[in-house]
Amino acid sequence: MYVKVCGLDTVANARVAVEAGADAIGVVMSPPSPRHLGFEQAREIVESVPDRVDTVLVVREMPASEAADTAAALGVDVLQLHGKRYGAEGFAAALARFPRLWRATSLADDPDLTVGAWGEQRLLLDAPRAGSGSRWDLDQLHHRRPAGEWLLAGGLAPDNVADAIRVADPFGVDVSSGVESAPGVKDPRLIRAFVNAARQSRAE
Repeated sequence: MYVKVCGLDTVANARVAVEAGADAIGVVMSPPSPRHLGFEQAREIVESVPDRVDTVLVVREMPASEAADTAAALGVDVLQLHGKRYGAEGFAAALARFPRLWRATSLADDPDLTVGAWGEQRLLLDAPRAGSGSRWDLDQLHHRRPAGEWLLAGGLAPDNVADAIRVADPFGVDVSSGVESAPGVKDPRLIRAFVNAARQSRAE
């Protein structure tokens, strides 16, 4: 089970995620979000992460070409374009500048669920309101399921991630608000608990 901890706020919490066994950490550059970081803050976190762990820049408002240039400047491994602002043209523009893209969307937006449809490496399925901590009805996946490597997100937390994995059977999971003590403030205890619960779900 591939595990991504997103919206990291400090180098210390990024290290907690890595030591707990996360496969990826995400930094957010989205001014409306309580998880938004400035460039230098984000770079400090990215530079603290070992090469074996994927680093992901998550954007929602930034133009795709600018986001690709920012991802390259930060030195992240992956650029995640989040939401319906980004269409096929945006992905093409970003791919011309940066090699690894993830597409984050919601079933509420009626997306193409074929992973790689717009050149992305992976797809992330989120709740309609990203970062809200709201869960969505996983039963929808019985009728509409991604084809390829995809990550489940939206309302996941240490106490429900194992059940969500059993229902949805994703390639991986992504958590942000579910491991916070307050909006934008990561809790080391919850990070460790989440990664462990996600790992154990496939060991049972």
